Amino acid sequence: MTIDFKDRVAIVTGAGGGLGREYALELAARGAKVVVNDFGGARDGSGGSATAAEQVVAEIESKGGTAVPNPASVTDFPAVEAMVADTLSRWGRVDVLINNAGVLRDKSFAKMTLDDFRFVLDVHLMGSVNCTKAVWDAMREAGYGRILMTSSSTGLYGNFGQANYGAAKLGLVGLMKTLAIEGAKSNIHVNSIFPVAGTRMTEDIMPDEMLKLLAPKNVVPAALYLVSNAAPTSTILGAGAGGFHAAHVTLTHGIMVPEAERTVETVAARIAEITDQFAGTDAFVRYAVCANGAIIYDAEHDRVLWSANLEPDVHSTRSCSAS
Repeated sequence: MTIDFKDRVAIVTGAGGGLGREYALELAARGAKVVVNDFGGARDGSGGSATAAEQVVAEIESKGGTAVPNPASVTDFPAVEAMVADTLSRWGRVDVLINNAGVLRDKSFAKMTLDDFRFVLDVHLMGSVNCTKAVWDAMREAGYGRILMTSSSTGLYGNFGQANYGAAKLGLVGLMKTLAIEGAKSNIHVNSIFPVAGTRMTEDIMPDEMLKLLAPKNVVPAALYLVSNAAPTSTILGAGAGGFHAAHVTLTHGIMVPEAERTVETVAARIAEITDQFAGTDAFVRYAVCANGAIIYDAEHDRVLWSANLEPDVHSTRSCSAS
């Protein structure tokens, strides 16, 4: 099966560099007309320039593709509406939206100002809301749409110093889940990706070797699949360094307690049963936490399936504590 985007129109936010640039280049290479949106600000959201978007457009056009730049801030809903209106006027449709624009204002929660908290939510969460709202009616009328939200392992699992970022990123999962339900009757599929990539956002917190391993291009296959005609909906995929995996919002098997025993003490005494992810299953895969990071371990075959620290020489969990 070949995935192409011939005659499709795509809007990619934050496409002046990093992941967004790679998405825009590959969409154009596969036939899409692309709106390269980028506010052109610094990593913390300050400043602004159309230069980054214009450079990506020039790169696309030099390879025979079709694209236009757009410098709108995703936090400015009237500007986003104007971007979508211009796209519809120019090309008559919007088939794909990739919500990729983002900023970082990392600090521990104790030191973080509420202004920094709100700003990160405004860009990541409300920025995605603004762009999605602006294309929603056009996609409903067309009976087709593919929308991608950019989540993060920080949103799914947490990370020190990123309370604002994590709140925004998990909020996007909730938004995706609901819009996937609401969009289903109009053939609008909505998914999330949580990329692991070396970009401007992470260049000063990762060593050079890891940055090379986590090249943004390695995320592109998952992202473009999630906005293709063949895309599922309500799916969360992770991608990075050649690894692809899915995250799920799940419940444990849990317990049922007689009415007379429904007490705080019962919950305390049986918390291990309540939280056991594998009770009542035949699963062989276990999560484990080791001194060198988190892994996913296949107990049946005594092998590591995935390591959070991406160390290729980790082969055994005998020194780990499985849970």
